[in-house]
Amino acid sequence: MIRQLIINNVLHRPIRTIVSVIAVGVEVALVILIVGLTSGLLQETAKRIEGIGADIMLQPPSSSMFLAFSGAPMPIKIADKLREMKYVQAVAPVLLQFSSSGSVDIVYGIDAQSFRDVSGGFVFLEGHDFQGPDDILLDDWAAKAKQVKAGDKFTLLEHDFHVAGIVEHGKGSRMFVPLATLQDLSGSRDKASVFFIKCTRPEHTQAVMDALKPVFPGYEIRPLKDFLSMMSSANLPGLDAFIDSMIALAVSIGFLVILLSMYTTVIERTRDIGVLKSIGASKGYIIRALLGESALICLIGIGVGIAMSYAGRAVFLDSFPTLSILITTDWIVRSAAIALAGGLLGASYPAWLASRKDAIEALSYD
Repeated sequence: MIRQLIINNVLHRPIRTIVSVIAVGVEVALVILIVGLTSGLLQETAKRIEGIGADIMLQPPSSSMFLAFSGAPMPIKIADKLREMKYVQAVAPVLLQFSSSGSVDIVYGIDAQSFRDVSGGFVFLEGHDFQGPDDILLDDWAAKAKQVKAGDKFTLLEHDFHVAGIVEHGKGSRMFVPLATLQDLSGSRDKASVFFIKCTRPEHTQAVMDALKPVFPGYEIRPLKDFLSMMSSANLPGLDAFIDSMIALAVSIGFLVILLSMYTTVIERTRDIGVLKSIGASKGYIIRALLGESALICLIGIGVGIAMSYAGRAVFLDSFPTLSILITTDWIVRSAAIALAGGLLGASYPAWLASRKDAIEALSYD
């Protein structure tokens, strides 16, 4: 009987039910998409950096593992000292430049030969490697997003470049320019932001790191094999707080909508509650009925929210091909649990209020 009562109550006010379902769906979709966007970008960036093929990354003191936030550049002559060290096969100095014209990008200034020695070289889909100081290479995702092809002119950092080639993604950045050119454009002549080091054998990585520490005291020396595990929101200052804030906002939306919906339901059905009580319905029965109605709305909303998440990801990726949104089963379950808990919490007060109504007063309510 209580199951039929819950279903009838949900269907009784279809507009209110739809609004409540959409609110819960938006709550779920916001949680999934916000976490998916941050996790996806971090993991995709980490995979691209690991894809360079280096074993060790050397950065200035107090530099972040998030290369966009790296500190001041280092003298490029450090590369010569690194090449002389035992077990070091190749060293690639890279200058990083942040660009926000049109989109947010990290540009790599590279020396073509040393970067090839460390990474094994690019896989060219169109065009060719650098042939002049104004050449630029874009990976296939960036080329699609910016709608350019080999041979086109491309303006970056207020400088006109010639698109020499389109390369397969996965080698660090999405845009590469000659090291000397980026040094001139950024006022960092003879400087580098990071050195990627290739060891003679992977098992020599720790020995090289141990040798680097006394030579470069205070510098950040990181093994790239562990880079993916280190790239998390917990290691980026403020990102965890931002995610928590967005989740709290999403939960508040669902909580308030369910609270308002169920409170209005109790007011409108005062006489119905009186009838139920007059025929022997207990306080627990009234509470279960209202919480059951809220749970059903939340469950439908969760399904709608998951569908909205996948639809939203498809729209975002179509509009911004370089984005990476990672939707995981773990966060689908978490967002569902958050939405359900918030909905039941929002319905708790109206349910308690309904259970305390006097049967005679409720029957006489107009």
